Amino acid sequence: MSVVDRRAANRATGPWDYDAVTSALNDSPFVRACRGQDVPHTPVWFMRQAGRSLPEYRKIREGIGMLESCRRPDLVTEITLQPVRRHNVDAAILFSDIVVPIAAAGVDLDIVAGTGPVVAEPIRTAADLERLRPITGEEVAFVGAAVRQLAGELGKTPLIGFAGAPFTLASYLIEGGPSRTYTRTKAMMYAEPALWHALLTRLSGITLAFLRTQIEAGVSAIQLFDSWAGALSETDYREFVLPHSAAVLGGLADAGIPRIHFGVGTAVLLGAMGEAGADVVGVDWRTPLDRATTLIGPAHAVQGNLDPAVLFAGREVVEREARRVLEQGRAAPGHVFNLGHGVLPETDPDALTRLVEFVHVTSQR
Repeated sequence: MSVVDRRAANRATGPWDYDAVTSALNDSPFVRACRGQDVPHTPVWFMRQAGRSLPEYRKIREGIGMLESCRRPDLVTEITLQPVRRHNVDAAILFSDIVVPIAAAGVDLDIVAGTGPVVAEPIRTAADLERLRPITGEEVAFVGAAVRQLAGELGKTPLIGFAGAPFTLASYLIEGGPSRTYTRTKAMMYAEPALWHALLTRLSGITLAFLRTQIEAGVSAIQLFDSWAGALSETDYREFVLPHSAAVLGGLADAGIPRIHFGVGTAVLLGAMGEAGADVVGVDWRTPLDRATTLIGPAHAVQGNLDPAVLFAGREVVEREARRVLEQGRAAPGHVFNLGHGVLPETDPDALTRLVEFVHVTSQR
């Protein structure tokens, strides 16, 4: 059974008309924009919209660790729905974390508040690599359960699934946690290319299995986060990273849903990222969308790219900058409005709600 057939079987078990809901999701502004089709207004959602800026999120997470939160389908469902209710965004994004699949693959790690993922025993040798086992949908069944719940709750609102890209996951595994310089990561890349490619090949398989689990359960799109790829030159990206990201995105070509690829600080990589196989390339706030479109190529929609810090500057500035982003986004065949990175924790939720309304009204066709 293909991934499309499994997805249909999962969706068909819910209390809804599968064909009608699927048709509505495919006709949603978000999915249409991802495919470069005409839209009634520019769709908008925010990276990290399901999270720290919302008081209801902080309340429901009290006393519950991040990894534990990601493993509880009822909690994942509620947190994912919170920004949809509050902001009227055009898509929900699954509440999870990029390290969830590597934890399921046997890595001893924790997500430490204020720090990020911390790996107890980093992977730095061929022997270490053997601790990283492949996964199937069974190891992340809680993710599939959450997606199926959300599919029923969201109805005609698309749900975005996601995963970390192989390079970003590798950087955490090698460094043992977040890094500013990626010294150990690059040292392995340059000095032990065979080990490097073996690690990223294994991570590609884990990522692909994680995303397929989400697709089969009913997500309408996926996003591959290569958060730290901006630490690389284009030459190194093409040799050491692009083949593995392409293996993930290409491995989902039969799923029939939009694929988004996003990284931070990737201005010099946008052309190469456009070759990785995504339908949409996310652009951080540093590169104007019209300029990004010339780099990525006219076959791709774009996503982005308001600077998250602008939301602290007052309504007049937010609207001026949002209008600029909308204007520059018209250079691409499709534009999904977003921030150029995630919502900052101190962001006023009302500023996000007002921004969604402004984008919808200003961009009406």
